[in-house]
Amino acid sequence: MDAKRVVDLLYWRDVKTTGVVFGASLLLLLSLSVCSIISVFSYVALALLSVTIIFRIYKGILQAIQKSDEGHPFKLYLDQDLALSEDLVHKYSDLALGRINSSIRELRRLFLVEDLVDSLKFAVFMWILTYVGALFNGLTLLILGLVSAFSLPIIYEKHQTQIDQYIALVNNQIKDIIGKIQAKVPGLKKKTE
Repeated sequence: MDAKRVVDLLYWRDVKTTGVVFGASLLLLLSLSVCSIISVFSYVALALLSVTIIFRIYKGILQAIQKSDEGHPFKLYLDQDLALSEDLVHKYSDLALGRINSSIRELRRLFLVEDLVDSLKFAVFMWILTYVGALFNGLTLLILGLVSAFSLPIIYEKHQTQIDQYIALVNNQIKDIIGKIQAKVPGLKKKTE
């Protein structure tokens, strides 16, 4: 999927497509919160298999009654090639490898305190995540993230001026607080570039 299609999806440009994607994703995550992934996969596969078997039998009966020879109803899909090309696999594995290596380098830099300020920011972030982890499990965070991804962009688009005003106020207050902390704690002053 390219970036434009993702933006169109998140901004609800095509309501039917976005509704199907959002509803199916939310249903999957809510199902996973109730049942195990094996159960959810099995139920989805059984539902899909039931529909295709019933449709195949229905088409077979129609062909017998009408004495037509239309062939297999899923012939179009059976003839499609589903194999992954070697180039495609190499392309995405190279992308994944590059991201993994850059993440490892960044974690090494943070854990070995190459820059004290960045390592302290990372420590504060991890400390905050311990509280988030105590309140929510990973699946709940995924559900909240999905609902936010499909609702916040459209809310921002409709109320952009008010939201920008409040964000500017918060940013100014954060800059003031960081400035006060950097002025009082030795070694935390940012290097001039």
